[in-house]
Amino acid sequence: MSAWDGLLDEYDEHIRSDRGLSEHTARAYRADLEHLAAHVEDPRQVTLPRLRAWLADMVHRGMAPSTIQRRVACVRGFFAWAEREGVVESNPAERLQAPKRSRKLPNVLSQAAIDEVMRAAITRLAESDEAVAARDLAIIELLYSSGLRVAELVGIGLDDIDLDERTVRVMGKGGKERAVPLGIPAAQALRGWLARRPEIATAQSPDRLFLGVRGGALDPRVARRVVHDATAAAGPGAEIAPHGLRHAMATHLLDGGADLRSVQEMLGHASVATTQIYTHVSQERLREAFRQAHPRA
Repeated sequence: MSAWDGLLDEYDEHIRSDRGLSEHTARAYRADLEHLAAHVEDPRQVTLPRLRAWLADMVHRGMAPSTIQRRVACVRGFFAWAEREGVVESNPAERLQAPKRSRKLPNVLSQAAIDEVMRAAITRLAESDEAVAARDLAIIELLYSSGLRVAELVGIGLDDIDLDERTVRVMGKGGKERAVPLGIPAAQALRGWLARRPEIATAQSPDRLFLGVRGGALDPRVARRVVHDATAAAGPGAEIAPHGLRHAMATHLLDGGADLRSVQEMLGHASVATTQIYTHVSQERLREAFRQAHPRA
């Protein structure tokens, strides 16, 4: 991979500093380019036919369509940059197309199931009366109320919450900041947690909204476990990952008549096309209700 050495470092710096991509995305792109480098020793020898052969090999090996699509986006961006920098004479990936992938509709909890999840979390708080139980209820309420990603949730600072205005400021993908409204139950749960937060916080605690049991910054894995445990306690079939609360929030907003653009802004989607998946979910739920309830369905 010697011909790629240095070049990948330069591109890595470019996507982090100039494009503002996250650490996770930058690492994934680096791995994608290293995968291509294992197939073609010199980036100047990369051609469209060789890229198509690379894709065909991935398809033959049964690689996930989502991974293949990300790699196509990665090499397109890389060679567009390499062309601008004069590393290659032309962009061989400009006409590269990834295989189409079917969009699987996410499983979405009903509003009744969400209510059961919240009741289970409130019951746990009443039974244990521990600060961590107040934290967990606030986590669940905030994820559903505002449709946050886990990475956004754990990064919220104390100054990012305005309970009077009922808004939360979050840093989304690509370093894009947005303000998201809070529902009344979420604001109440956050007040309850903030009253108990000093029981966990230490002199070394960061100014993050949510803390781990030892006072450090909340680990995303802990937040995911909180959601899994709370939804599992709500009964069979309710257990979901944190992203499931985000799916539920978006779908329930559209079910309630919210417009697509508003939901897009709340979720922090760069493109409204990403948000449209929830329109399909709402339509499918409507069709199912029709099939079950209409006498002439």
